[in-house]
Amino acid sequence: MATAINPVIWFEIPVVDLDRAKAFYEAVFGYTLTTSDMGPLLMAMFPMNENATQGAAGSLVKGDGYVPARTGTVIYFSVQDIPATLERVAAGGGKELLPKTSIGQYGFIGRFEDTEGNVVALHSMA
Repeated sequence: MATAINPVIWFEIPVVDLDRAKAFYEAVFGYTLTTSDMGPLLMAMFPMNENATQGAAGSLVKGDGYVPARTGTVIYFSVQDIPATLERVAAGGGKELLPKTSIGQYGFIGRFEDTEGNVVALHSMA
């Protein structure tokens, strides 16, 4: 079945220490994350534009059943400069796992481990 939109609309990144993870992601990407108490969950939400035609919104999540992991689904963040972003990852307490790597006509990727133990990836056409 063909669709006019990308099928993923929301993501959640599990965290152990919400304040530490929020500070890390804000420093790495330059976003301001909004903290919210959602009943049994604590969340720090990435900025969202409801009128955007591309991309998915999401948040950091602390709660029962949310366990950071180095395996499983990998979220890709779109950035302009992968090497500069990976430098901020290291400065913020994360670890570079894959430097800027060509994926041919689809641009470049990089991967890192965040302060919570999750593997997260970067994508850029530049």
